[in-house]
Amino acid sequence: MKTLWSNSSNFCSSISILLLLLAASLLVISLVDFTLSPERASAISLQPPWKWRIDSFSSYSLALNAELDINGTSGDHLVQEQEKPSTRSLKSKLQRIEAALAKARSLIREAAQNKNMTSVHQDPDYVPQGPIYRNANAFHRSYLEMEKLMKIYVYEEGETPLFHNGPCRSIYSSEGRFIMEMEKGSFYRTRDPNEALLYFLPFSVVMMVQYLYVPGAPEFHAIGRTVADYIHVISRRHPFWNRSLGADHFMLSCHDWAPHTSSYVPDLFNNSIRALCNANTSEGFNPSKDVSLPEIHLKTGEISGLLGGPSPSKRPLLAFFAGRLHGHIRRVLLDHWKQKDPDLFVVDELPAGVSYESMLRKSRFCLCPSGYEVASPRVVEAIYGGCVPVLISDGYVPPFSDVLNWKAFSVAVPAREITNLKKILTAISRGQYLRMQRRVKLVQRHFVINGAPKRFDVFHMIIHSIWLRRLNIQIHD
Repeated sequence: MKTLWSNSSNFCSSISILLLLLAASLLVISLVDFTLSPERASAISLQPPWKWRIDSFSSYSLALNAELDINGTSGDHLVQEQEKPSTRSLKSKLQRIEAALAKARSLIREAAQNKNMTSVHQDPDYVPQGPIYRNANAFHRSYLEMEKLMKIYVYEEGETPLFHNGPCRSIYSSEGRFIMEMEKGSFYRTRDPNEALLYFLPFSVVMMVQYLYVPGAPEFHAIGRTVADYIHVISRRHPFWNRSLGADHFMLSCHDWAPHTSSYVPDLFNNSIRALCNANTSEGFNPSKDVSLPEIHLKTGEISGLLGGPSPSKRPLLAFFAGRLHGHIRRVLLDHWKQKDPDLFVVDELPAGVSYESMLRKSRFCLCPSGYEVASPRVVEAIYGGCVPVLISDGYVPPFSDVLNWKAFSVAVPAREITNLKKILTAISRGQYLRMQRRVKLVQRHFVINGAPKRFDVFHMIIHSIWLRRLNIQIHD
């Protein structure tokens, strides 16, 4: 090096050689980096500017219009040139998907014009009918179109236990069972992301709480940051999130913290479909794009023994509730009715030798008050036991309420009316109660968890609710 620096005649040529060697080294390093390390490559914006809009389908609208501009380097332009053929292919596939959805919308609108309470569509398994549906014909047409068209891509990024896994028993079984069925891929799953209508984010908030949350800690940022990191990874590795800013993506969780956890990614909170047990409109739940998930408590992981109950004539109690203090609504309920009236069996703890299930079967109405959060497994427990559910809550959107007519088989009581509970229930005539109880038995099929999902059961009803939200948007590149 001393000779080079001392020889002034060779100075410029030496610098040129060094610069060429440095440039070549950087080029090799960058090629290896992009080839072998997608995580490292994802830190650089490779996507071209995506222009997109979302149009409404039904009476509600998802008014989202945005433009994402990403300035790339000259090296990025080379990557964009290589991606052009696949981008053209993606556009054509997306156009075919949207054309099929447009036809489905038209068929459902046409079916909705039929106001009969019985579907006119043929079906070997089940024909929806009766007042338990808002429109039986429209629902059946929509369900059949879903079966023909629905394809869901499950992102493969992420490792268990936080991803691709969830509890299949306990109060969070709705979350675990759904994730398990999607992972098995027996229904609706596609391995080709380009042909998918929807994209599933397979993280489990329940498992994140178990493994990432420190008991007693005042915050749970680690959970929210994990979700944010996951969205970052898939948005860099795949074009689909950026194409719609998450509007055709969905998450699913039964944990109380799921709504707040999703807020760590604004596009997830505001744009994506969130299937949540905690369907509380006061906490940002948006019925036009979010899905209310039934909370189902499977103590053993099995449903055997939970379904069925005696006839109304063998139900001597007017109403029943047993549960400990858990939030303001339950406090008011227990303060006013605990052991105050023989017709309303309201206790915080059952006497020794008395089972919860036996009390469900002895009661005509089952009280389902919200706890600290709006959802309660008592709603489904009542339906399983043939007991008319009494929803005592504020801001709660019941599951499948865009299809099911909850007024036909349940009673809604605002929290402010708890003191008038007996008056409200006794005002229901025996004939009206008998009709409601009969409808509870009819609606059971939509809340049953089967070992292997069956048509129209809770798994398919959750998918159908998500399908309706996808119908509500139209995505353009």
